[in-house]
Amino acid sequence: MYTFSSKLKTLSFVLMLVGILGIGFGFLNAPKTIQDVETILKEEEAHHGGGHEAAAGHEAKAESHEGIAVHDEKAMNQKDSLVASSDTLVKTEKSEIVVAAGGHSDTVSGHNSEAHTDDHAEHVEHVFHQLQNKPWAALYVACIFFMLISLGVLAFYAIQQVAQAGWSPVLFRVMQAISAYLLPGSIIFFLILLVTGTHLFHSNHLFVWMAEGVTDPKSANYDRLITAKSGYLNPTFWLIRAVIFLTVWNLYRYFSRKNCLAQDESGDNSNYKKNFKMSAAFLVFFIVSESIMSWDWLMSFDPHWFSTLYGWYVFASFIVSAITVIALVTLYLKSKGYLEEVNTSHIHDLVKFMFGFSVFWTYLWFSQFMLIWYANIPEEVTYFITRIENYGITFWGAVFLNFVFPILLLINTDFKRIPWIIVMGGVVILSGHYIDFFNMVMPATVGDRWFIGIPEISSLLFFLGLFIYFVFSALTKAPLIPKRNPFIEESKHFHY
Repeated sequence: MYTFSSKLKTLSFVLMLVGILGIGFGFLNAPKTIQDVETILKEEEAHHGGGHEAAAGHEAKAESHEGIAVHDEKAMNQKDSLVASSDTLVKTEKSEIVVAAGGHSDTVSGHNSEAHTDDHAEHVEHVFHQLQNKPWAALYVACIFFMLISLGVLAFYAIQQVAQAGWSPVLFRVMQAISAYLLPGSIIFFLILLVTGTHLFHSNHLFVWMAEGVTDPKSANYDRLITAKSGYLNPTFWLIRAVIFLTVWNLYRYFSRKNCLAQDESGDNSNYKKNFKMSAAFLVFFIVSESIMSWDWLMSFDPHWFSTLYGWYVFASFIVSAITVIALVTLYLKSKGYLEEVNTSHIHDLVKFMFGFSVFWTYLWFSQFMLIWYANIPEEVTYFITRIENYGITFWGAVFLNFVFPILLLINTDFKRIPWIIVMGGVVILSGHYIDFFNMVMPATVGDRWFIGIPEISSLLFFLGLFIYFVFSALTKAPLIPKRNPFIEESKHFHY
């Protein structure tokens, strides 16, 4: 039996405490009134040698993402005209595309003081929402990242069950322990969704399709594209879907572990057969719910944009992160003298999955990016223009961390068996895919007001501490090696 060391437990509590303090600081430091934002903007103008030109520059840049179209009917009309324009015009007027997707054109910004005042007031309100969103967005990214890691491990475990894999049963208890985080992670994540979907405390504006008046033709915020999707994109149905997905995922985790533990004491394979059938059904539900989940919780941050590859893309990102965590936890346990039956061949197989899914992620990333960029359709290419212009470091950095680095490090067969290389590669891969989720969420929620500061780091620390606590607590609840799995002996003697 594994014993949760006091040092590791203390570390998890320290991480959670520091994280909570930093998260609290992020929310307290967010502007509370429009006057606070005015002060911030004036300080920025003074720092950059401002004046009206700096203010205009901030305005154009801050409103470059697609979500601002919800608040600017004139911009929507410009966007419609651009869609109908010729291909040549599209390719030569990229700067106009960005403006049409969410910004203000030079003419709209006004040639008279009254129009300029209105534009300035709208800009200040928009920056106010961005800065209020910042701690929420940081919390959201870290929360969904760790929750999806545990979900990815659960899906990988189900795949092993259905495939009747002979190499992996010695790792089942590690997988079950990591997936134990799914329950607390789901509860916290649903609370964030609930606060967001019900506008409780008027605390954030993360999803622009939830803005007041977007489906009301009489409102200044009316958006006909979002209105056309309102049968699907509405807070009530959105929350119902979340309840269904989170509930079914957690029920499968609970009963599959229960059956696995019961199999240890059973005289036949009845519990194993139950898990086989349950896992097959779960995988069917998972592949559908995972795609819908990615649309609901990530792609709908940009409700005017969509990609048919998006569900697979999100899956590739969190499944490689999940397998990486399995490898890191396994190596840690072996370093402490546990899991003696796990040998270098098991580790080698895990790292092969890390390498393979890194390449798979890159294939999907390039396919999605290349097709949209080459087609150059305004309402599609704006998604990438915004990220390249305002998030260039993280956008291209994710490609390096998630593809170039794993390729250079893990393509060598011998390196797949060296613990310190695996740990180094694993840390880089996890960092890269956190940045990938960061890129999915931040441009539509905080615009160019982003930086990785106290809220982002604190949110990561809090969920990392929570993750460590639940995972390693779960490891103490049962023997680390299943006793009566039909393939356990094959797994113990797995070598190649």
